[in-house]
Amino acid sequence: MALRINDEIPNLSVETDTGTITLHDFVGDSWAILFSHPKDFTPVCTTEFGAVAQLATEWEARNTKVIGVSVDGVEDHVKWKGDIETVGGAKPTFPIIADPELEVSKAFDMLPAEAYLPDGRTPNDTATVRSVFIIGPDKKLKLTMTYPMNVGRNFAEVLRALDGLQTAAKENVATPANWVPGQDVVVPVAVSDDDAIAKYGSIDKKLPYLRMAKLPG
Repeated sequence: MALRINDEIPNLSVETDTGTITLHDFVGDSWAILFSHPKDFTPVCTTEFGAVAQLATEWEARNTKVIGVSVDGVEDHVKWKGDIETVGGAKPTFPIIADPELEVSKAFDMLPAEAYLPDGRTPNDTATVRSVFIIGPDKKLKLTMTYPMNVGRNFAEVLRALDGLQTAAKENVATPANWVPGQDVVVPVAVSDDDAIAKYGSIDKKLPYLRMAKLPG
């Protein structure tokens, strides 16, 4: 069964380069983002984890924990972090899950159940382990993105999506295309015009079903 939006994530106990953790305990009362990678010491993935390390203050400002996962072992993760710091210019303090048995990759539906790692494997054997999972404090999956091997992830978009999810959850609104914090939000269709005006002061009624409003300062 595929892991879908609003499903509770599996509470796996996993080994990381910073020790053993359970996923629900790791999330705790925070938001969390799991960044998965098909193999350590690969070029695009190294630049991506470098980007994650550079954004440490942004994650903290959003009460968000980050955790990586790769199909290699703990010793490789420890060595790889040196390369990540060299490329990114920032120390990667987040844990990286060791997933050589593919338990996490299969539980999050990144690989088919019959998948295995052959001798002399290459990143192509685990190519679909290149996903982003944003998880809420309720331990439920809020958003997922999957990328091909040859396109690096856009972390400005990851942050934008996280901002949208947090704003929607806090304010009970939706966000339009290309929304960034400070811009108008979408008033839910279940809210009447009168109630929306009472809450927001005014609304911009573009269509009967599309009403925009500015969040209170």
